[in-house]
Amino acid sequence: MPTALVTGATAGIGAAFARRLAADGFDLVLLARDTARLEEAAEKYRTAHGIEVEVLTADLNTETGLAAAERRVARDVDLVVNNAGFGQRGEFLDTELSEELAMLRVHCEAVLRLTRAALPGMAERGRGGVINVASVAAFFPRGTYSASKAWVVTFSESACQEVSGTGAHVMALCPGWVRTEFHERSDMDVSGIPDALWLDADQLVDGAIRDFRRGVAVSVPFSRYKAMVGLGRVLPRRLVAQLSARVG
Repeated sequence: MPTALVTGATAGIGAAFARRLAADGFDLVLLARDTARLEEAAEKYRTAHGIEVEVLTADLNTETGLAAAERRVARDVDLVVNNAGFGQRGEFLDTELSEELAMLRVHCEAVLRLTRAALPGMAERGRGGVINVASVAAFFPRGTYSASKAWVVTFSESACQEVSGTGAHVMALCPGWVRTEFHERSDMDVSGIPDALWLDADQLVDGAIRDFRRGVAVSVPFSRYKAMVGLGRVLPRRLVAQLSARVG
């Protein structure tokens, strides 16, 4: 059976990826910080699908956690889903520098290092790939979160080009607002977000897997978000920044 490693695997989009991949017959390596939640999820997938599930307790904001993740990714993993991440409630100048640096480490350094650890073996074997979870926010300037996700998109596109023709593939996934515990954990007020913009995590992952199998480099599931990203790419950057400030 193929093996998939998912970071941030116990909640939200990461948990949706784990559910889908388990149902598809992948053995799993689940990575997160909470051992109890990891073990609970692992037992559920083993029982429901008869697959092998490893748990890896790691904090990707630490060198120890990153190194442990790199070592596991470098061993016989067919798919890596770099999903771990978090949001911030405050503005850039109101947020502690340590929080900003932690975001860059988890959103950027971890993605870079785990992608780098995975791709050589995948290219040599002629199969496999990496899905890096970015965000629609990548196309709209709004603090360090948007900037880090923009980096993920550009990095993923570049890596995808580099392994083209090897059988390996890299894709950036750009979700919009998804109904998960992500916003609550970040203490974000989302009461003003229209119902029409909310996405279901399982439907999002279905679209992502479909795009990945088609060889898409940047996946923006759902037409309403495709339209928003299209506007963000063609409107003058100054206007996009002003709109982002009003709705952020």
